[in-house]
Amino acid sequence: MTTCHESPVSAQTAVQPPTEERSVLVALAGQPNVGKSTVFNLLTGLNQHVGNWPGKTIERKEGTFVYDGTTYHLVDLPGTYSLTANSAEEVVAREFIIREQPDVVIALVDAAILERSLYLVAELISLPAPVIVGLNMMDVAEQEGLRIEPEVLDAALGIPVVPMVATKNVGGRELVDTVDRLIRGEISYDPKQPQIRADHRQVLEEIETLIAGCVPEPYPQDWVALKLLEGDQEITRLTKECLSDEQWEAVHDVLRAHDDALVAVASGRYEWIGRMIRAALTRPKAGQISLTERLDRWATHPLWGLLILAAILGLTFWLTYAIGTPLQDLLDTYVVGGLAGLARAWLGWAPHWVSDLVVNGIIGGAGAMLTFLPILVIFFAVMGALEDVGYMARAAYVMDGFMHLMGLHGKSFLPLFLGFGCNVPAVLGTRVIESRRARLLTLFLAPLIPCTARMTIVAFLAPAFFGPAAALVSWGAVLLALVVLALSGVVINKTVFRGQRAAFIMELPLYHLPNWRTIGLLVWQRSMGFVRKASTVILFVSIVVWALSALPGDDVESSYLATVGRWLEPAGRVMGLDWRLVVALLTSFIAKENSIATLGVLFDAAEGAGLAETLATIYSVPTGLAFLTMQMLFIPCVATVAVIRQESRSWRWTFFNLAFLLVVSWVASAGVFWLVSGVGVGL
Repeated sequence: MTTCHESPVSAQTAVQPPTEERSVLVALAGQPNVGKSTVFNLLTGLNQHVGNWPGKTIERKEGTFVYDGTTYHLVDLPGTYSLTANSAEEVVAREFIIREQPDVVIALVDAAILERSLYLVAELISLPAPVIVGLNMMDVAEQEGLRIEPEVLDAALGIPVVPMVATKNVGGRELVDTVDRLIRGEISYDPKQPQIRADHRQVLEEIETLIAGCVPEPYPQDWVALKLLEGDQEITRLTKECLSDEQWEAVHDVLRAHDDALVAVASGRYEWIGRMIRAALTRPKAGQISLTERLDRWATHPLWGLLILAAILGLTFWLTYAIGTPLQDLLDTYVVGGLAGLARAWLGWAPHWVSDLVVNGIIGGAGAMLTFLPILVIFFAVMGALEDVGYMARAAYVMDGFMHLMGLHGKSFLPLFLGFGCNVPAVLGTRVIESRRARLLTLFLAPLIPCTARMTIVAFLAPAFFGPAAALVSWGAVLLALVVLALSGVVINKTVFRGQRAAFIMELPLYHLPNWRTIGLLVWQRSMGFVRKASTVILFVSIVVWALSALPGDDVESSYLATVGRWLEPAGRVMGLDWRLVVALLTSFIAKENSIATLGVLFDAAEGAGLAETLATIYSVPTGLAFLTMQMLFIPCVATVAVIRQESRSWRWTFFNLAFLLVVSWVASAGVFWLVSGVGVGL
């Protein structure tokens, strides 16, 4: 039930210094792509925690830092363009500021697109919490030929403005010092708030009079009146619950008579922004073309943009495997093989099962997985660089037409593209998609993107089976997965969602040089995540697989694992797979890399011939192709399944997704096996 209260007329309050009994609460707000994450990491370092906002799937990041003896608690609010309740992110941001009442709000803006960034500031300074503007990306603004005077902007806004280049650690200390001085009352705070367009000011006053004394708690009265004129659905609902029927009818009559009020509110803010821009910003000479405009003539071109994207993807995979595969071979030969030899020598005194567990179970399974690390590091580095320079938004733009064939839009391309690294962040990345229908369809398709784990399996087996044609086969496997993804998207959209479409609006950030420190940190975090998985989940699965393959006796053929595999072997035989390959598929449900770890255990890969070569001598080319096809299309790992359930909030949708993938992968693999067998390849 909505609680109503008598609210003060103005949302503005005096800046109150913090008491000694509590720490200072600071909110970090800003539009997407203004560098909030960089500033957050700069201020908090490793003293941070990541979770979800209550009742939401939106990520909540919190951290702490100490300055001049005061502890600051920093909350990174979701990136949002405004504070009108059009999205969950906007609701979360404004509810936190109004209900939690932070001591200071840092409004981070992009200096290179100052006019667009100031719109959020125009809304923030209408709320009770004092605001400091972090004028970030000053280097990019200079690169674009813009000259901004922070002191003039400070005076025009009436609030502190701190110029920054967060990627170069410039302005961070000044920002913290400004926050500290503001809460101590050492800096004046007199914001020059925007006003509604002149022809609607009387209307705003009339609304304020009608709702006076009864507004939803804890919202300020003047802010509620403004949101009513904007048509904010949440505030409208809450206000209606507070007022009597007669009062609400009077308010509704005014709103109905002035249905253009939203334009009047926005116009007032843009007039305010115009005054700020004219005061503090000098633009480049007319006719001067910026670097971003020159590059976008090619990067966003309907034809050249697609060719550039294809070239970038091709170069990414070429770099990943041309450099990563030789390094993987070196690790396999000298690290895994060397450790296996040392372990067998050191454990010569131990029972056979102990030596076998260490050599074949641990080193042959989880140890072999660590050889994939060079491939992952290179891929993560390239992806991080593309994202950091601002290209990823262009990729989404040029893919918009293709995505529309599946009833999606270009924004869905971004999380799907993340899937080339790992399907888990791909599914989590669907949070940026506003439409639930588009979000469900995108996360449904995300497991069909060949992640690095799947690609490493292809890179591991293809050279042994196909020799010089390995690169062609690898590309064919990727292409097959993408074709299946496209066809699946069309089918699901036409049948389940009945051909619905979604609009696409996305801002293209300016190009800028990558920050290698940020990229390095990203690569380190993701690589260490893989190492932790290899040393925990994959290690556990490797030991379990070894135990099942060694018990009840030493003969794998009569082991528990063989028994389970033979139960399922009839389904595998349709695809040319025996029980060992079927078992490898089953263990890939825990983690895709487990397929190789499992086969390493089953074939004693830590000693003698390499695993890939061993498999190539035992299985035919059609079987190898069918196994690779199954790996590319099979149900995702358990971590991906878990986040699909989390993001969809539906077990029904999750099980439908798994059943669909199981059927598609089985049919496609069987088709590949019989097609290749029919033409006599490798037989």
